[in-house]
Amino acid sequence: MKTDHNKNIETLKELIDSKDFIPNVSVDCTIFGFHNGILKVLLLKYHDLDLYSLPGGFVFIDEDLRHAAARVLFERTHIKDIFLEQFHTFGRLNRTENNVHKTLIQNKGLQIPEDHWILQRFLTVGYCSLIDFSLANTFPDAFNETCDWFEVDNLPSMAFDHDRIINSGLEFLRHNIDTQVAASNLLPEKFTMKDLQSLYETILGESFRRNNFQRKILSMNMLERLEKLYDGSANKAPYLYKFIEKYHSKSKPYTFFEEETI
Repeated sequence: MKTDHNKNIETLKELIDSKDFIPNVSVDCTIFGFHNGILKVLLLKYHDLDLYSLPGGFVFIDEDLRHAAARVLFERTHIKDIFLEQFHTFGRLNRTENNVHKTLIQNKGLQIPEDHWILQRFLTVGYCSLIDFSLANTFPDAFNETCDWFEVDNLPSMAFDHDRIINSGLEFLRHNIDTQVAASNLLPEKFTMKDLQSLYETILGESFRRNNFQRKILSMNMLERLEKLYDGSANKAPYLYKFIEKYHSKSKPYTFFEEETI
């Protein structure tokens, strides 16, 4: 969907002229989506540029980081009320050398001084989440012409260091898969061990022996075994499971494990 050109320029000019943001600090949201055995990441494409980026933005002076991440994600994609977790701060000296903001501003015919805050070096705080991408009703905002999902191993050309942020987020997701899966609502309330194993294998990119996987998962004591699933087939009926409440954030979609740091 194309947005009105004049409105885009007006929105960009308001951003450039704003004095309400913390200098040199931003947030970027790495939203992973799982559906039908495929793991993807949500990206936005800039107007007039053949580059994609993560949903990201600036932090208001009177705003907590975690609130900034949730606000920016909603403003850029319309996604809200999901489990977001801070996973890393990115501060390499050259991370913004391919300054997309400068090119974007020039393409709109706007002029700003070289020492403007939006052209300066930025540290960005990464947040990630794991959701079912078929449930996300996303839309492009004033700075982007498309908002779409891409497979994590087939990324397009990325702005800034966002490919590195994605790889770091994927590594974090894999290291914290038990907490992330329980909090993500990717599975129905009741699911089979096969369903859970398929999800783990897709995220981790490896296969497991059924008995070994089941033994490991059950040893973690985060599942409650329920009734068997009878579907009328001749196969042995599998048990259904659900996450024990303390591992499941369904009632608390916006959860943080510790105080924010930077």
